Amino acid sequence: MAEDLLIVKNLKKYYSITGGVFGKEVGVVKAVDDVSFTVKRGETLGLVGESGCGKSTTGRSLLRLIEPTAGEVIFDGVNVTALTADEMRRMRRHMQIVFQDPFASLNPRHNIEKILEEPLVVHGIGTPDERKKRVREMLEVVGLSSAHAQRYPHQFSGGQRQRIGIARALMLNPKLIVADEPVSALDVSIQSQVLNLMQDLQQELGLTYLFIAHDLSVVRHISDRVGVMYLGRLVELADSETLYDQPLHPYTRALLSAVPSPDPDAVRERIILQGDVPSPANPPGGCTFHTRCPHVTEECRSVRPAFQDVGGGHFIACHLYKT
Repeated sequence: MAEDLLIVKNLKKYYSITGGVFGKEVGVVKAVDDVSFTVKRGETLGLVGESGCGKSTTGRSLLRLIEPTAGEVIFDGVNVTALTADEMRRMRRHMQIVFQDPFASLNPRHNIEKILEEPLVVHGIGTPDERKKRVREMLEVVGLSSAHAQRYPHQFSGGQRQRIGIARALMLNPKLIVADEPVSALDVSIQSQVLNLMQDLQQELGLTYLFIAHDLSVVRHISDRVGVMYLGRLVELADSETLYDQPLHPYTRALLSAVPSPDPDAVRERIILQGDVPSPANPPGGCTFHTRCPHVTEECRSVRPAFQDVGGGHFIACHLYKT
């Protein structure tokens, strides 16, 4: 099936900046600024960009762990932004998250059995015996032993803890998993194990992933399509092969030029961007990238480029590529 499981329309998340004696709003931080994309069933969409570009805020806003300021999130035909708190709690059975830090996201006072049982208890699923059986099964699914159920988080390595985090996300048989930098806190040798596990589970269980990361080589390994974010906006979105082989946006080109090559003799142009990333509290007018772009024009400084398809499902927000 190639239908869209997730449709995100004009998503925005602004944070108020207060100041003065009375704490009045003196500005806003535009963490996510008008982002739109879709994720098909069974697909992995990667979301990449520098730290602070709004990737994690986007992922958490989809699940309403952070309340969006504006926009719509349509999940499996349901507008989740219009649901009440109780309805949203029930909806989260179908959309789960794997957090970046596997240690901080697991309660150190609870053993693994209690941590994994909790989603089932919250949603009133199964008897105590059925829940314990499900915990043992899920530990085996993610490559751990059912005997580990009585241990505590501190007794596991980082890779094992992330496997437990994945098991917890899978306890309710969700359709969508938002993976928020799930391997960035792990050693490189462990990263590949966790990524391969996620791909195997996707095949077996028909999962759909939104995979958030800043490591472009990791995203290439796991993603079907990749979206590139800069300062709260999507600047490019294409299938993985096209984006890595034929990047169009100047920012994407600069990002990819910084990825180390496994071939020591490879000669590649290294694109060094000038200046720093502007503050999301005071983003530039027009194209947000114009302050660092080597191809900037007057139009870039004044007119915001539309995020448009330039052919074959390759979306780009850049005045250099007008359809």
